[in-house]
Amino acid sequence: MKEKLYTIPLNDAVNANDECPFCYIERNVENDLLDYVLGSAASYMEADTRELTDKFGFCREHIRKMYDYGNTLGNAWILKTHYRKTISEFEEQMKKYAPVKMTLKDKFSKPEGFKNSMAEWAHSKDESCYICNEFKKTYERYLDTFFYLYKEDKAFKEKVDNGKGFCLHHFSDLCEYAELHMNEKDKPEFFEKMFSLMKNNLERIYEDVSWLIEKFDYRNKDADWKNSKDAVARGMQKLRGSYPGEVHKQK
Repeated sequence: MKEKLYTIPLNDAVNANDECPFCYIERNVENDLLDYVLGSAASYMEADTRELTDKFGFCREHIRKMYDYGNTLGNAWILKTHYRKTISEFEEQMKKYAPVKMTLKDKFSKPEGFKNSMAEWAHSKDESCYICNEFKKTYERYLDTFFYLYKEDKAFKEKVDNGKGFCLHHFSDLCEYAELHMNEKDKPEFFEKMFSLMKNNLERIYEDVSWLIEKFDYRNKDADWKNSKDAVARGMQKLRGSYPGEVHKQK
């Protein structure tokens, strides 16, 4: 099947033979976004970008990655205006806040529907992130394209069926989208293949991790490492996605 512009990232991801093609895509898109927000193009000085970063902020994971990226001045500018927005919102929440009336019984078992308005506001900041929002805009299109290629491109399908599977984080999305994209006739075969693929590759990671442990036994010091040297990083990725230990820095 002839490659089109929108199929290139997925073909590249599958050809990379990574533990999860969607992790591969997510990392590339995320790194591009970090470059956009903090890179040499200095988009953090643009009013429209700062308006969005002030509004949405950054989740715990991405604010750590922004620090790791290494642009101190860029991070400081983003934090400065975001803090002004946060302080303004905090002051509004202070005005609205009223203590929750609790009975003695309530103090021993949190009642249904119990809400602290300030806690809810603070918690909402954990779930709001400019980078996450931007990635979500493209992620669904990648999922749609995945199923288009899987059904229409024989070479792509064979690479997926014989690949390393997916991380559990992205596998959950794959299963949900399969219900929408696969017809009823093809679903049983698709899920059978994907479940078998995942089980085999989870067991492969288990064996790699197990052999890594055995290599710490002095009796195996001269034995071949096999595929175990990076087993911990790949094992963590397989369970939760992302790339433990990798840091994207300013160029």
